[in-house]
Amino acid sequence: MASFIILAGGYTTFIASYLFNPSASSLTLLNQSPTGVNPSWIAAHPTNSSILYAVNEDTVGQLQSFLVGQNGALVNVANASSGGNGPAFANPLSTGEVAIMNFGSGDGKFVPTLEDPLEFNDTSALVKFPVPNKPAPDNASRPHMALEFGSEVLIPDLGADTVYRLSKDNTTGVYQIKGQLDSPAGSGPRHIVIKDDMLYTIHEKDNTLTQQQIPADVTAPSPIIASFNITPPNPPAGSQFAAAEIRLLPASTQFNKSYIYASNRNIGSVQDPQGDAIAIYEVEPELKFVKHVFTGLQQIRGMEFGGDEKEFLVAAGFAGDAGVKVFKRTAGGADLEFVAESKDIPTRTSFVFLDV
Repeated sequence: MASFIILAGGYTTFIASYLFNPSASSLTLLNQSPTGVNPSWIAAHPTNSSILYAVNEDTVGQLQSFLVGQNGALVNVANASSGGNGPAFANPLSTGEVAIMNFGSGDGKFVPTLEDPLEFNDTSALVKFPVPNKPAPDNASRPHMALEFGSEVLIPDLGADTVYRLSKDNTTGVYQIKGQLDSPAGSGPRHIVIKDDMLYTIHEKDNTLTQQQIPADVTAPSPIIASFNITPPNPPAGSQFAAAEIRLLPASTQFNKSYIYASNRNIGSVQDPQGDAIAIYEVEPELKFVKHVFTGLQQIRGMEFGGDEKEFLVAAGFAGDAGVKVFKRTAGGADLEFVAESKDIPTRTSFVFLDV
């Protein structure tokens, strides 16, 4: 079975690389490549696996590009300003732009790349999101990610309890809000996935997973079709859950059903000895809970799938010292089985899978 390089960002001044060998059930730390402060979110170029993008989640935020070398070692090529405070997410788009969202200042940019996608044209306009009409300290926009949907880019705003629908103005070429998909008040939409015209949202503040349709008319409302509290059963007193990550994997040859995987993040004063749980849901014919898988990790912030048919899941905690763990999808995707771990670095927050 082929081995993989896994890149991992975090709240440090480096991005780590690991060698994952499924045949040996081993995960080995290879490199710690220097970066700017807090490369908390990393993302691969969609067609060139030798290019990586990362944020610097700082009060003066940055977007970075890296050339990926042997054993996942990185060379920083270019930097661009995020235009704001605390960028917690960046994602390359099919347009050649890289979307970077500033969680701390309620704005974001769509930074164009040049003919060489490692280089930035740092002239893009800052997109400001509306300040929600809420009492302080909740009267702040908190954009948390960006996801393409056709010619649109969808932005979940944790502070405003909505998912904004943005597209480029035909005259100015600047991204503008054209509509929104509202979430329940106080739910705090954090991350999203899309299948066909269905939007699935993980909500940080009420620890829920919701489903709603994306109407063709950007101004049309979209009621919630299904809603699940993803909290694991019988949590210890003192637990406080703030859901963090969601992944949707379509059916494939090896996995005949589509599943959603959602991470519970216990930020409370008492941790479950079993660690945080990942909640698994069938997607079709309707959203349906399958099971919780306990991971031994604390405060799972990032997780990613990779390998043939996305067979493996890598995850880590923002807290604790459990390091990085790899799980294998079993039972046709309805379960997860522990495979390997590395405790060399106690916490990580985002991942990218690469073929060796």
